[in-house]
Amino acid sequence: MKAVILAGGLGTRIAEETSLRPKPMVEIGGRPILWHIMKIYSAYGINDFIVCLGYKGYVIKEYFANYSLHMSDVTFDMAKNETVIHQNNAEPWRVTLVDTGDATMTGGRLKRIRKYLGDDDFCCTYGDGVGDVNISELIAFHRAQGRLATLTGVQPPGRFGALNLDGPIVTSFEEKPHGDGGWINGGFFVLSPAVTDYVEGDSTVWEREPMERLARDGQLSAYLHHGFWQPMDTLRDKQHLEALWQSGNAAWKVWT
Repeated sequence: MKAVILAGGLGTRIAEETSLRPKPMVEIGGRPILWHIMKIYSAYGINDFIVCLGYKGYVIKEYFANYSLHMSDVTFDMAKNETVIHQNNAEPWRVTLVDTGDATMTGGRLKRIRKYLGDDDFCCTYGDGVGDVNISELIAFHRAQGRLATLTGVQPPGRFGALNLDGPIVTSFEEKPHGDGGWINGGFFVLSPAVTDYVEGDSTVWEREPMERLARDGQLSAYLHHGFWQPMDTLRDKQHLEALWQSGNAAWKVWT
């Protein structure tokens, strides 16, 4: 099975990090968040990736073109004009990088890569969010449902501390409550290639008309994930993920 990663957005809400690179290349623990996402899928045996490029996509191309250099010890012999890679830690990945347009919306990016998908169902997610989603269970759930599309529903943590009050007295305080109980789209989709028929063109936002039509047609399932999930929308999110990684409590690190 293939995994598609939507990696072409502008990342305007984290502009401090994205003026020189696309958001999926913002680093957590010294590795792009894109690498972390691919490692999640790879832990479940999915190693064939299609990355939808847009804003500064050449940065992602250059990263993978020089991946073995990034991940290995290397000697450059200037006199002999030779490069020796001493320790090759390359992943078992096949990565197809597709320019899908700087201004193309998420749905349009999916439609542009239709020819690379083949006829089998595929995984798909955003290039800026991680979680400890069990991909094997997600795929099995999708197949059992028999619908064209499955999304992963998540309950994001609250942004602010929550107070329980008895008049003016605070009876309890929780710094970051789990949320208000509502479920949102956390990405980590499993999709049939037929979903691209729901996309009109480059200006189509996947999360709007296509997903709304799939829901109306009874073709959209929700796999409810109760574990860790965190997008990297803002600098604060990035710092939170970095702190988790450095503390050794990165729940999305499902690989060994």
